[in-house]
Amino acid sequence: MSATMIKEFRLPDLGEGLTESEILSWKVAVGDTVALNQVIAEVETAKAVVELPSPFAGTVAALHEQAGSVVEVGKPIVSFEVDDAGAAPSGGADTAARASGEGASKESPAETAAKREPNLVGYGAVLEKSGRPARRQRSFEAGSVAEPAAAVEPAAAEPAAVEPADVEPMAEREPAAEQERPRSTPPVRKLARDLGIDLGLVKGTGPGGLITRSDVQDFAAGSRPQPEGEVTPEASAVADSQGRETRTPIKGVRKFTAAAMVQSAFTAPHVTEFLTVDVTSTMELLARLKASREFAGYKLTPLTIAAKAVLIALRRNPTLNSRWDESAQEIVQFNYVNLGIAAATPLGLTVPNIKDADKMTLPELSAALSELTDTARSGKTAPADLAGGTISITNIGVFGIDAGTPILNPGEAAIVALGSVRKAPWVYNDEVVVRQVMSLSLSFDHRLVDGEQGSKFLADLGAILSDPAMVMTMV
Repeated sequence: MSATMIKEFRLPDLGEGLTESEILSWKVAVGDTVALNQVIAEVETAKAVVELPSPFAGTVAALHEQAGSVVEVGKPIVSFEVDDAGAAPSGGADTAARASGEGASKESPAETAAKREPNLVGYGAVLEKSGRPARRQRSFEAGSVAEPAAAVEPAAAEPAAVEPADVEPMAEREPAAEQERPRSTPPVRKLARDLGIDLGLVKGTGPGGLITRSDVQDFAAGSRPQPEGEVTPEASAVADSQGRETRTPIKGVRKFTAAAMVQSAFTAPHVTEFLTVDVTSTMELLARLKASREFAGYKLTPLTIAAKAVLIALRRNPTLNSRWDESAQEIVQFNYVNLGIAAATPLGLTVPNIKDADKMTLPELSAALSELTDTARSGKTAPADLAGGTISITNIGVFGIDAGTPILNPGEAAIVALGSVRKAPWVYNDEVVVRQVMSLSLSFDHRLVDGEQGSKFLADLGAILSDPAMVMTMV
């Protein structure tokens, strides 16, 4: 008869370098029997809502956190009662060696436990007593030996597109004895440099005294952390006694978006240009495509055609598909297009992107747009789909707005705002007639894009939407 044991599951960082997540809901209760990889909870990171699978098969022994609580990465959230024999990997040379007794003296108890411990991305990333982050272990198939990964600094919630290299190469790290600088992540140090702030003057409020992006921004604004034990206005959603106002915690996607927009607005020098174009021909093309057999079952909108037009215009104006790498003092030119689409979701504004959109046909792009918007509106966008965008579109026309000055998605050189399609008097063939017009707004980073380059891109985009046949002269 096999014995049972209690196994704790600690909150993983979900592969995004995030320091905390909020438990939105539990899908299991104490006493429930769960299978391996069964969804046990729904958690909200700073970027998306993620379903958390169980790393064990067994019975839920305890839930350590309630729904609605914000939990640091590495903290226990649930315990399982599992079968002792079933906790170990099965099959392979490792099992055979244990059965025969060979190699038993060559492994320490810790190494044996490491092999038997199921693993999710970032599972077990706990701060050590020294204040430095613990090493992570990558899980391999049964029978293989787990290799320790390099020590990784926990990163504050930030857009991956801004600083994709949140982990410093080993060769660039200073020896431990020489590391006297305040603990922070590379993106936070970059922000401090941009704002001219000495990190030695900033008090870290993150785990182990880690200086977070919010700490730097608060210092720049002249604010100071409140004494321990004092509750901030964001601690809980509270209505006043007369019901005249309600305070809601700033966290999750809303907090991430706000920080990203502040950083973008005060880091990249924005320039916005406007162009109003006659899109009657595009709307006629759209009507023909909807009626064609090839596009039966596809959802076609002005956004679909505009997205394709943006991709074509980028071929002639590639500087708008780039990134300013401050830390490396380099301009990164992307030879692919991950097209971001700003989406209003129940969690706030997000900008998921379509990977390699430039390689898609119009039907493929239409299907990808439909999937992206449906997923975003349900709040189920995966963190990976929010990272790595190279240029974005925001469709403000769906709200009846003609034009705006969109803020760049951090790490990108340009964003296009599509205004509403309206009937208006227009000079056409030297006569004033009613035509369908649209206003285009283009914001770009003037460090990367000159006025001439931005104007040419916007002119090309307008030319395609005014007369789709112009594509023949551009490809």
